[in-house]
Amino acid sequence: DFTKDDENVNSQPFMRWRDRFLFCAEAIYKAQAETGEIKGHYLNATAGTCEEMVKRAVFARELGVPIVMHDYITGGFTANTSLAHYCRDNGLLLHIHRAMHAVIDRQKNHGMHFRVLAKALRMSGGDHIHAGTVVGKLEGEREMTLGFVDLLRDDFIEKDRSRGIFFTQDWVSMPGVIPVASGGIHVWHMPALTEIFGDDSVLQFGGGTLGHPWGNAPGAVANRVALEACVRARNEGRDLAREGNEIIREACKWSPELAAACEVWKEIKF
Repeated sequence: DFTKDDENVNSQPFMRWRDRFLFCAEAIYKAQAETGEIKGHYLNATAGTCEEMVKRAVFARELGVPIVMHDYITGGFTANTSLAHYCRDNGLLLHIHRAMHAVIDRQKNHGMHFRVLAKALRMSGGDHIHAGTVVGKLEGEREMTLGFVDLLRDDFIEKDRSRGIFFTQDWVSMPGVIPVASGGIHVWHMPALTEIFGDDSVLQFGGGTLGHPWGNAPGAVANRVALEACVRARNEGRDLAREGNEIIREACKWSPELAAACEVWKEIKF
């Protein structure tokens, strides 16, 4: 459905933003014509000033693409809110990357928990935000991660200290934010991701797609087959936590792309 710019790519000499936006828009329209599905690419609009970011978002909108991206901690909350207001007023989705968060939230003796940064982002504005994975290389504690995932997307959250929710939160009419699971995830993680994050989530597979031995497109096919197999199994009432590997193996029988991916990733641990 989507591809993305790296969070470190904005407008360096080797890849100027305007050229990248044009090439990506061309690829988006080609993919839409071939598949009949809506596609998108997270065009990184992060820049040195609010004005420059909005300028890049305006150009993206003129190209007719559906989504742009912002590194909200490096850009800052004021810049993020300016961009979020433009996107909301003009029908663009805004993908939020949390680059630099670990400087603030990984050291338990100072800084602040990512839960606080996530709530601040919801107030600032955005449609998706990276929220850890529970599995993969950006693994977070399950209950804590689910606590701030609920704080991002639900309207009303009851106090639950075991999940890091220290007081009841009523967001009233403030729009929610879709959590993004990204970082070191691959096809064998799909049952757990489907069970943990549910339908209202974004799953991003970088190396888990591009690392496929047959190339990028078969990698994307493998991930999509795995996801659809897990969603179907869940809807049939199967236990993804207990039967996850079996569900993936069954899907391999009618998807050679998935079978090849499973062989590559079977020994990968972080």
